[in-house]
Amino acid sequence: MKKLLLATVATGLLAGAAGADEIKVGVLAAFTGPLESLAPPIAAGHELALKEASDSGMFLDGTTIVPVRGDSTCVDAAAATAAAERLVTSDRVAGLLGPMCSGATGAVVTNVAVPNGIVAISPSATSPALTTIEDNGLFFRTAPSDARQGEVMADIVLEHGLKEVAVTYTNNDYGKGLSDSFAKAFEAKGGTITLNAAHEDGKADYSAEVGALASAGGEALVVVGYVDQGGSGVVQAALDSGAFDTFVFPDGMVGDALVERFGSSIDGSFGQNPAAPGEGRDIYTNLAQEAGFDGTSAFSGEAYDAGALMVLAMQAAGSTDPQVYKDKVMEVANAPGENILPGEIGKALDILANGGDVDYVGVSAVELIGPGESSGSYREVSFEDGEMKTVGYR
Repeated sequence: MKKLLLATVATGLLAGAAGADEIKVGVLAAFTGPLESLAPPIAAGHELALKEASDSGMFLDGTTIVPVRGDSTCVDAAAATAAAERLVTSDRVAGLLGPMCSGATGAVVTNVAVPNGIVAISPSATSPALTTIEDNGLFFRTAPSDARQGEVMADIVLEHGLKEVAVTYTNNDYGKGLSDSFAKAFEAKGGTITLNAAHEDGKADYSAEVGALASAGGEALVVVGYVDQGGSGVVQAALDSGAFDTFVFPDGMVGDALVERFGSSIDGSFGQNPAAPGEGRDIYTNLAQEAGFDGTSAFSGEAYDAGALMVLAMQAAGSTDPQVYKDKVMEVANAPGENILPGEIGKALDILANGGDVDYVGVSAVELIGPGESSGSYREVSFEDGEMKTVGYR
């Protein structure tokens, strides 16, 4: 299991004891690539939490926080590693918020976070493989593992009365992990997978892939892909050929871009993405609107939570040194302590400064388990009359 290795010493960091005039925090998101439409609200969520902490004047004796962005793309591990290295060695950040995608996250944790002793908190990397990655206790995520999403998706599909489905997945860690998790859960519950086949992103034509899926049969097509890339290409090819008219969309496909692209053509389809109900979600949506971005976008709330956990852990530790504050992330995320909602970061910083305890609830009802990942809840969505509607949470 991860978190058992001895912590390495951070090199080249400006971060250190409390009371510094300014620190930098890296915001590493997929500003280009197959999830680029989701990146702006995710980055804005990270930065809203950092701004709230900085503006409160309560963070480490008035220390200010400066976010520095880096483009991790999504599927280019080398580009993600290079962006993270630049943030750590040149910009000398005290921590990394991100990356977004699972493959990029694994590369950054292994090649940058661990060697440099830097904390990384991802809002949206969901591959089950990240649960056991050797991270020296430096990696956390506010999105749940796809081991759980597969179970939830299987339940939702069966509740829609579908017994046989075909599955297509983007050919990377995220796609393979979630498709395998779903297939295992679905078949264990009595469902049948007619075909579980990979697709490559970046192709102009997906008619061959859709033809194979259609030949295998199925009452619906599960599309484990990216809304700005091959996932949408597969959906378009299926609609054009009439092969499928009902689709199941997990988190990588759930976004406004899906509705903008397909409108009422996907009516009757459904899906899910990590999200929690309750007061925190509503508060954050309003805060985001005031800040000028869409807080309902997938993983934006989890991004705010990631930023909040980082600054609260620093405050609890009295230090911006990752080797010190990494041990406080789980502590501020869980009970005991006073519940903290979005917009209350300043309040939490004050409590911690005075020796109290906080239980950060945030947007996504944060509860970190085991290896520093979210226990997870999911928003169920349906597509009706050309719109995406929230059905409920589970």
